Amino acid sequence: MTHRWTRSALLLAGLALAAAALASAAAARVEAGGGASAGKSVAVAFIYPKTGGLAAFGQEEYDGFQAGLAYTKGKCGGYTINPTYIDDATDPATAINAFKNEVGQGVKIVAGTGSSGIALQLGPLAAQNNVLYISGAAAADAITGLNRNTFRAGRQTLQDVLDAANIFPPKSTGKKIVVFAEDTAFGAGNVAAVQAIFGARGQTVSKILSPFGAADLTPYAQQLKNSNADAAFVAWANTTNAAAMWQSLQQQGVSKQMTIVTGLANRASYDAIGPLVQGVTLLSHYVYQAPKNPVNTYLVKWMAKNRKSVPDLFTPDGFVTAQMICRALAKGGTDTSKQISALEGWQFTAPKGRQYIRAADHAMLQPMFQVQLVPGNGGHYVVKVVKTVSPGNVQPPVTPFK
Repeated sequence: MTHRWTRSALLLAGLALAAAALASAAAARVEAGGGASAGKSVAVAFIYPKTGGLAAFGQEEYDGFQAGLAYTKGKCGGYTINPTYIDDATDPATAINAFKNEVGQGVKIVAGTGSSGIALQLGPLAAQNNVLYISGAAAADAITGLNRNTFRAGRQTLQDVLDAANIFPPKSTGKKIVVFAEDTAFGAGNVAAVQAIFGARGQTVSKILSPFGAADLTPYAQQLKNSNADAAFVAWANTTNAAAMWQSLQQQGVSKQMTIVTGLANRASYDAIGPLVQGVTLLSHYVYQAPKNPVNTYLVKWMAKNRKSVPDLFTPDGFVTAQMICRALAKGGTDTSKQISALEGWQFTAPKGRQYIRAADHAMLQPMFQVQLVPGNGGHYVVKVVKTVSPGNVQPPVTPFK
């Protein structure tokens, strides 16, 4: 049988299809966020070290960001965050190319960077292109006050050193302090911060810096041993050779000759550093056992359910990144200037506790912690929380925007 379609029938069919498509689109918007405004998706570029020397920290930031997205879902003023994840391989050129490519495609929010050297190069690009940039775990003090488009989700080096200064009175560290670090922006930042804080107390500060990623650290450990220092301020970010570094210090008997002043790194380093710092209180950016608040409880439960693990050193930095993006969208929409204003002066509860974004320079004021590593089961070392230090006691000086 042959069917003949009239012009009217075809028109009715077309209208029916269009109506069905509109209904489907409307349903999709409702499903996405409960209405047309709730379905507005905003692209975000999350550039982080999935590979390279900071890969372990990059994974922590990524996990925290995922948890933060889950926590903030539906709270961003009708906007949904649509992230694209890009591996910078701990390489500045790769990160810069990724940043330019994403901004060239219209992305107005970039986040996630873990390397200080990378963050210090992306910040100026954010100002030039008028986009919102939130650095993650990057600790360089120079990120604070860089420009109004640049924020930080984590702590900065001066907060680490101020925490250490609260732990170690001048008599316990002696007159001569050597900063032992890698020759990176992070290492240089620690030298400057230790000079500013400990040097101001009348102590002499020098440095021993090894090449980033050096496989053989014995010569540098020997230099430290032969330095006749009273204390060594160890600042190490590279996870690929951190265990080898601590083993070199142990083999040279450094801890028997001088006080070790250092921060607690991620959980994978506990067993390597533990034997060297028995009875020593360590500065700490974050350990999941320390904060007592609902946001940290949420993060711990999310990690247990979705990663079968616990939060690590930089997991809260990724979480806070999501909180900041959500706040920027909820109060500023897609206008970069309004997003910046929404973040400046914002006080909120993060996994670490109450935090505050200082409007004058975008310093992230936050609590710090003091801990010890003590022997646990099976020859492993575990954390003992000693003290929570309030944000005001580790507050860096204001660095006005350039």
